[in-house]
Amino acid sequence: MSGTAAVPVLSVIIPCYNEGENVPLLFARLLPVLRGLAVSFEVICVNDGSRDDTLERLLEVRKAEPALRVIDLSRNFGKEKALSAGLFHSRGQAVVPMDADLQHPPEAIADMLAKWREGWDVVFARRDARTGQSTSERLFAKGFYWVFDHLSDVSLPREVGDFRLMDRKVVDTINRMPERSRFMKGIFAWVGYRHAEIVYRQGERAAGTTKFNALKLLRFAFDGLTSFSNFPLRVWGAIGAVISTLAFVYIVIRVVRTLVWGVDVPGYESIMVSVLFLGGMQLLTLGIIGDYLGRVFDEVKGRPLFIVRQIYEPEDSST
Repeated sequence: MSGTAAVPVLSVIIPCYNEGENVPLLFARLLPVLRGLAVSFEVICVNDGSRDDTLERLLEVRKAEPALRVIDLSRNFGKEKALSAGLFHSRGQAVVPMDADLQHPPEAIADMLAKWREGWDVVFARRDARTGQSTSERLFAKGFYWVFDHLSDVSLPREVGDFRLMDRKVVDTINRMPERSRFMKGIFAWVGYRHAEIVYRQGERAAGTTKFNALKLLRFAFDGLTSFSNFPLRVWGAIGAVISTLAFVYIVIRVVRTLVWGVDVPGYESIMVSVLFLGGMQLLTLGIIGDYLGRVFDEVKGRPLFIVRQIYEPEDSST
């Protein structure tokens, strides 16, 4: 079925940022899989301010595939908000987000759809191994999951990314969440619902290069933690209490020592170490508080998550 029904059974959401090389490879593999499912479907590609020919290639595919909807954002808002835009505009009874680089195999959608038909609200797609990642990246991922599980009230399923199937009611719940700091993996986990899982083998990136470097991954991990935990704020109260206690003990020792042995000349090194250590701790604390305050500032401004420049609908018209 071509997917032109008013309310399709399946929506596939694909955020795209500089994925021009991957567009023809993606649809050459994705469309035969979707047509083989024998359900009505739509494919929503969100062009997240790409600077290459991603939009042009998507519109070229759209000429031959009426099930493709293209949402062109006004600028690059980031993958999390581009994914939010796709969820907001999706219409399917079941919704599957996936990447454009074919690391998420389209063939796994059939297995997720079968689980959904059994009555599950969410079907996780768990990768069996991290293909194409270095040892340091794998260790970083394990460390992030460990820290997140121990410091946050939300537990993230291991080796599960954005690739999953969600029932319409789950997507509607996510769309009603007004927060602007969008850590989608945490949001997906936070909403709950009955879930099952399938296991898939992650593929190599079809073309192009990843948009994440070590610094961006670190920032992404920190954003995720601060979005779902206030532990970084609370821990500095405990650290401050420990430092204050040690300082008080040290003062008592110095007073007793002075009363017994008299006044001596304090060491310059010990003074500098104390000042620099406490100054560094204070600046680090202010930085963490500033990050939370920045989130409050973003929420108070109330700006939209994304701005749509144009929507190219399946019919031969655009809005």
